Amino acid sequence: MKKNKIAISLGDLNGISPQIALKAHKKIIKWCQPIYITNRFAFKNSAKLLGTKIPKNLKIINIGKNFKIKKGKVCPLSGKISYQSFIKAIKLTKKNRTKAVVTLPINKESWNKAGITQKGHTDTLESFFKQKAIMMIGCPQLFGAFFTHHIPLKDVASHIKTQKLKKFFLAFYRNTKQNKIAILALNPHAGDNGVMGDEEKIITKAIKKSNEKLKKEIFFGPLVPDTAFTKQNRKNFTYFIAIYHDQGLIPLKALYFEESINVSLNLPIIRTSVDHGTAFDKAYKNNNISIKSYLNAVKDAISRANQK
Repeated sequence: MKKNKIAISLGDLNGISPQIALKAHKKIIKWCQPIYITNRFAFKNSAKLLGTKIPKNLKIINIGKNFKIKKGKVCPLSGKISYQSFIKAIKLTKKNRTKAVVTLPINKESWNKAGITQKGHTDTLESFFKQKAIMMIGCPQLFGAFFTHHIPLKDVASHIKTQKLKKFFLAFYRNTKQNKIAILALNPHAGDNGVMGDEEKIITKAIKKSNEKLKKEIFFGPLVPDTAFTKQNRKNFTYFIAIYHDQGLIPLKALYFEESINVSLNLPIIRTSVDHGTAFDKAYKNNNISIKSYLNAVKDAISRANQK
C-alpha cells in the first residue's frame, strides 16, 4: 500500500524539535512519507550542533530566512520560521498534497516577538479555517478535551453558557463517536449546590440538552474535579471534557506525559502534535530526549488519514 505523505512542521529549531525529528526519522520513514517543512540552512546547523547529519532520504521543503541556531533561546527569527512552517503544512494538507499535519513544539514568546498575533497552534488553526477547533490531548488510556484552552483563568466562568457548552459537547461527540463522556465541574466540590458557585447549574443544563438532542445518555456529570481522575472513574470513562486548560492537563501529564499527543478535532484537516514544549533547558545538551509522544502523534495522524 502506498504510504501517506505527512507534513511535519518542525517547530522552533532552538529547542528539542530537530533532535526529536532526526532521532525518529528512521522509524517514521517506514510508516509514511514525511515532508519536513523548515529552513534548510538552520536545520543543517541544528544537525551539526547535534553531531549528526541530515539523512539523504529526508525530504525538506525550504522556507523563510536563513538564521543560525541560538541553543535554547527565545528568538524572533526562529519563531517566525516555526509559524511559516505551520502555515505551509496547513496549506499543503488543505490542498490534499499531504494527508495530515504533525507539529513539533513552538515557543509562544518567540511567536510574540516575531509579531505573530496568534498564541499557538490551535489559535492559528481556528483563525485559518474560521471555525472552532477542539483541543484533545491524551493516549488510548485517557483522553481529555478542553472547553476553553488558552485564555486567562479569570475569564473562564464568563464563557460558561448553555448553548456554547451544548455546541461543544455535540461537536466532540461527532468527532469521537464515544458512548460515555465525562464532563468536569468548574468549582471545588462541583459548587456544593451553589455554596461555591452556580456554574454547575449551567453545565448540568447543557449536559441534559445534549443528551436529549442525541436521544441517548452520552454525557455524564458534572464530576467533582478533584476525584474525577481516580482509578475507579478511569475504569468507567476514557474520555473527559475539562472546562479549562490546566484542569484537564495536570492529570493527563502526571499520568501519561511522555506518550500523550495533542489532536485538533472539528477541522477540515487532520492535525496531531506532541504534548510537550520546546524544552529550551534541555536543547542541544543530551541524547536522552524522549521521542514517544512524537512517534505516537505520527502513528495517530496516519491512522486518521487511513480512516478518511
